[in-house]
Amino acid sequence: MSRSLKYEIPGEDPRVLLTDVVATGWNALFAKTRQPSQCDPRSPGRMVLEIGFGRGEFLLAMAERMPEVDFVGIEISFKRTLKMARKVARAKLANVRLLEAHAEIALEQIFLPGGLSEIWVNFSDPWPKARHAHRRVIQPAFVAAAARALDADGVLYVATDDVRYAHQIGEVLAAEKALFNQYAPWPFLSDVPGRACTGYEEQWRAVGRPLHFFAYSTSAREDIG
Repeated sequence: MSRSLKYEIPGEDPRVLLTDVVATGWNALFAKTRQPSQCDPRSPGRMVLEIGFGRGEFLLAMAERMPEVDFVGIEISFKRTLKMARKVARAKLANVRLLEAHAEIALEQIFLPGGLSEIWVNFSDPWPKARHAHRRVIQPAFVAAAARALDADGVLYVATDDVRYAHQIGEVLAAEKALFNQYAPWPFLSDVPGRACTGYEEQWRAVGRPLHFFAYSTSAREDIG
């Protein structure tokens, strides 16, 4: 028996619309709840994006750990976005905004060039059937858009447990001339010390599935990531 979906938000609703962002910009949307002790509300600070936040553990952990940073979470699912909005409201996190949208469209339309410090794509759907491979998030056009949206020291982090998808991710990231592999000479790492763990990651580790973590930066410096 399925549980009924609760629509009420127990506090400030962190969800925004594409039209809200286009009309006012991200800084104005965050300034409404930014604390006085944080950066000047007239000046944008660091912004971090997670694409496909799922159950939200990773995004919540980052936002709680770094209250001075603005976090944006994008999900294609209305149900997941609603559930995450309730979690953010209960946690009273003023530095999180949620958007229900296609990641590719949002990345192209509502983030200024150089506006993001980090982009995280954790365990997105691998679409394992060959005829569905074009639906995977990590494609050349998406990675090019991510590179444009990142600042001078920005990093794109990608994780997957699917071996075939990992090969595609590695090829697509390596082909983007604006990004540099921060884990070189290795194409990816199977474990990253200190990295927050998602719920899906815990499941995959428990059953022994191979994990692949990628980090590509707009800077060639090796000390990032």
